Amino acid sequence: MQDLTVETVTDDVLAQMATTTDPRLREVMGSLVRHLHDFARDVKLTPDEWLTAISFLTRVGQTCTPARQEFILLSDVLGLSALVNLLHDREAAELGTTSSLLGPFYRQDAPEVPLGGSIAVDGKGPELLLWGRVTDTDGHPVPGALVQLWQTNAEGWYDLQVDGGAATDMRGNVRCDAEGWFHVRTVKPLGYSIPMDGPVGALVHQQRRHGCRPAHIHFLIGAPGYRELVTALYFGDDPHIDSDTVFGVSGPLVVGAVAEDPAAPVRGIPSVRYDFQLAREAAAGGGRVGADPKQVMAAE
Repeated sequence: MQDLTVETVTDDVLAQMATTTDPRLREVMGSLVRHLHDFARDVKLTPDEWLTAISFLTRVGQTCTPARQEFILLSDVLGLSALVNLLHDREAAELGTTSSLLGPFYRQDAPEVPLGGSIAVDGKGPELLLWGRVTDTDGHPVPGALVQLWQTNAEGWYDLQVDGGAATDMRGNVRCDAEGWFHVRTVKPLGYSIPMDGPVGALVHQQRRHGCRPAHIHFLIGAPGYRELVTALYFGDDPHIDSDTVFGVSGPLVVGAVAEDPAAPVRGIPSVRYDFQLAREAAAGGGRVGADPKQVMAAE
């Protein structure tokens, strides 16, 4: 038996964990322990501060429901989701459209909408047409690609934030035609504040951050043989376009609506055209930095 010290405790913990049979688990947990111990030593963490952190993480978990994922929100506001996303993109076989965050408001059971249909059930707000083409990185069309879309309504709310997600609105899935084209109606989304009524919102408030996301529309696009694309389009006229509180905005994803595009498949309403490129599938694992809250609650 050897008495522990501030300097030796880390090595003792790592020695006990060395029997872990899963090599990746051993690598990840070993690195986590080393960094956590270094962090505690660096800031000279006190017992009261550590209990405060434990209480905070407990409240984050208690806030999670089948319609709300507070831990994904925490990952987002700390920039960890953005970092994991960037690390995943670095392993891609080739580069397609710039990716972005899935976020905490995705639903896996969105309804399918026909080409030219609308994902806006309540229909409030100025109408907008989204259209474009899904191709591979060489510009060849990807027929039948599934385009999943979701966004806030004209008042800045996701359907999961209204009545516990009882109704589905402002989301839908549309399939590209044989030439890779898609078009769907919606309303222009509104920028919004992340949920500030929970522990993550309280932390953001303490940090004197505005907690706002610029107006955007999420896209999840997939087809057999291609790397699933998780991205979003951000409206450049939003006042928070340069200070997204979850670090999701990239220059190539900033768009603006065209009042009257003669090439649009539907005339008479403002439209946004964006063409997406899918990269070839690679063995890099899934790219969804986020999930349907129900999936997370059901995971064992």
